Amino acid sequence: MKFARVLVGDEILELSFSGERPTVSGLLLPPATPRQIFGVGLNFADHIGETGSLQKVPETPVIFMKPLSSLAAPGQSVRLPREVGRVDYEGELAVVVGETLHRASPEEAREAIRGYTLALDVTARDLQKAEPQWIRAKGYVTFCPLGPYLVPEFPEHATLTTRVNGEIRQQAPLSAMIRKPWEILSFISQFAVLFPEDVVLLGTPRGVGPLSPGDQVEVEVPDIGVLRVPVEAEDA
Repeated sequence: MKFARVLVGDEILELSFSGERPTVSGLLLPPATPRQIFGVGLNFADHIGETGSLQKVPETPVIFMKPLSSLAAPGQSVRLPREVGRVDYEGELAVVVGETLHRASPEEAREAIRGYTLALDVTARDLQKAEPQWIRAKGYVTFCPLGPYLVPEFPEHATLTTRVNGEIRQQAPLSAMIRKPWEILSFISQFAVLFPEDVVLLGTPRGVGPLSPGDQVEVEVPDIGVLRVPVEAEDA
């Protein structure tokens, strides 16, 4: 099993991995400072089935964006807006870009990946169903918790688990992704420039569901750690 590791260095900035696993004390910052946050919808076949909108794999990746203001740190509360109705959790793996990409091949995109972390793609479900563009449903402040750690290798053989108040709600092997991270990066780079530190959420498996004030959400991949997120009402 591989975990994120701590970098250490001397006064001339010769860096190496210490072998220590980082510990959490207080509020961590997100492990990336993106210019852009993209998401991918319908990247697990079992989630396609539960949406009811499609019964087959889309011919091309379904891409959306989340505003930078939606980014939240590990341990920071997701705030449920007063006016939007149902708000859902979607536990996901995310990829962080390491080099500028434009019209990159999947192989070039794979070489340009900085690392992988965890994300919670919070979604105002009623809005998503009502509006053809997902930017508002996916874009409220705190709707993109990210972290806690960044690991360099794709944990393809690991399992993604989402728990709400300790109860498992989502669980799927990352190998079940329809499209690999570098395939998605390559696709996005055909129409947009991806910059270092940009973040792409890679899709959620079956089991999405509503959040309520007071909930505690955990997204876990053993190779990366646990992203813990409390939930509160906007006016709390």
